[in-house]
Amino acid sequence: MTLFRGTAEILASAWRTSRWRLVAIFAVVAVNYASWPLAPLVMRRATNAVVAHDVHGATVAAAFLPLLAFVNAIGWHVLHVLFVELADRNNVAVTSEVAELAQSPPGLAHLERADYADRLELIRHETGWRYMAIRSAVTAIGIVIQLVFTVILLARLEPLLLLLLVFAVAPLLGTRFHWQTYEKAWIASADKLRRASHLIDLALRADAAKEVRVFGLDEELRARLRTARAEIRDALFRADLKGTVASSAGYLVFAVGYVGALLVVVRGAVRGTQTVGDVVLAVGLAAQTNRLVFDAVESTQRLRRAARAAERLRWLRELVRSLHRPSEAAMPAPARLERGIRLDAVSFRYPGTDADVLRDVDLEPAGKTVAFVGENGAGKTTLVKLLCRFYEPSEGRVLVDGVDLGRIEPAEWRRRIAAGFQDFVRFELVARESVGVGELPLVDDPAAVERAVERAAATDVVADLRDRLETPLGKTLPGGVELSGGQWQKLALARAMMRERPLLLILDEPTSSLDAHAEHMLFEQYAQSAEAVARATGGIAVFVSHRFSTVRMADRIVVVEGGRIAEQGTHDELVAHGGIYAELFALQAAAYG
Repeated sequence: MTLFRGTAEILASAWRTSRWRLVAIFAVVAVNYASWPLAPLVMRRATNAVVAHDVHGATVAAAFLPLLAFVNAIGWHVLHVLFVELADRNNVAVTSEVAELAQSPPGLAHLERADYADRLELIRHETGWRYMAIRSAVTAIGIVIQLVFTVILLARLEPLLLLLLVFAVAPLLGTRFHWQTYEKAWIASADKLRRASHLIDLALRADAAKEVRVFGLDEELRARLRTARAEIRDALFRADLKGTVASSAGYLVFAVGYVGALLVVVRGAVRGTQTVGDVVLAVGLAAQTNRLVFDAVESTQRLRRAARAAERLRWLRELVRSLHRPSEAAMPAPARLERGIRLDAVSFRYPGTDADVLRDVDLEPAGKTVAFVGENGAGKTTLVKLLCRFYEPSEGRVLVDGVDLGRIEPAEWRRRIAAGFQDFVRFELVARESVGVGELPLVDDPAAVERAVERAAATDVVADLRDRLETPLGKTLPGGVELSGGQWQKLALARAMMRERPLLLILDEPTSSLDAHAEHMLFEQYAQSAEAVARATGGIAVFVSHRFSTVRMADRIVVVEGGRIAEQGTHDELVAHGGIYAELFALQAAAYG
């Protein structure tokens, strides 16, 4: 069932990609495969004419053979061009679909699933199957056409010759075992493929090069990569060897049937019940049947692999469909906040884990600026992810002006968010675009980009660029300028500042590459931006930082510990309280003192 469903899906995908190319391929394949059985027929006629001394008949038959050969040669050349063109287009379409599937769910849960990562890694290594998949699917139809003609000719020549088709079952079964064994080994290698890809990334990435060289890890990386690839290669080789033995045994059975078929016809010719031309026809048809079996086995094997690859893609579609179910009661995001954002008894655990990261969090931030502080792993960033609706709470609700955030259309909500993250992206584009994508409609508006750069205190970075905002950034662009970590981070902050009227401004450890003094100055500027946002939209600015001296200016400081809200209040209130915040603040003050 998987084979037939996968074949149908492959052909449907090719049809969507280019209808006329697929139709042309079908037409050429039909002509080519139908012409194959004609050659032995012509050879029989030519042979019988020669034996009968029929010069005219022999000449006509002989002249027809080069024509068949010419049609086949041209046909295969045209097919190759059409197959490559169609497969390339289909590859682009499927790659685009995979990217769309990865991005279409509103949350991030699927991106952190091991089964998703395994299947995605296999799909990434299976780009070559699309060419062979389309070719094998169409070839299978051509084989059926040729098989029909061959069966008719064999039956008319000698019904016993149809037993050749029975003997052909053995190589088909052997190849099926070969494919199943290899497929199991291939799937079992998914985690090793991911590990090998990670090691290759470490060996090639510029940001990893410093530590690789300082710690002398180059040989260790190569050794581990060799080991990982050897494990994959050995497992696949063992599976391939076992399958090859089974396939060879099947072909041996067919060879016995092949010899028997020739003996039947030769003995008939000796007895006079068959002509010499019949012997030539039998030899030709038997040879074609041998080739037909080989093509059928090869196409079946490739189709099975392609069908499994299509099955993995279908699994991704179904996963995304299950995660992306728009609510019928979806609401737009409010134009401004009147009552604010509240967390109501929120608990959360990441998919595939059994421990809560957040437990019974009740929080109603007061004021224009709220700071989350706490030790690493306390749950600060998880709170930010819930506010961005990257995940849904396991229990409880996030309320926006009293409305469950789960009822607000995710894309609508995110259009009202401005965010800068610690693990920011280095968009290797022209500087104007690298900043401007923070508000895509304004990406070509230099004035809007410059305002964002100014709000992010990144004017010094732009001023040092060769062509200012039109300077290419990163090594992937010709003439691209490489920036320091702090410079990249400032541009990421400018990107977060592109939206001037957000409901929620989030800065999650956005200045980790900056020193404490620079961070403090930036947060003062962001506090001013937060006041402007609050006046315009009633919006809230959420800061996450491990530097307590920086967040002391926030209207409300929330101390997160062990997935719970341990304390909250102003800086002065929390210091006076003498709790966790006061202790950690004193320790940091002493360290920086």
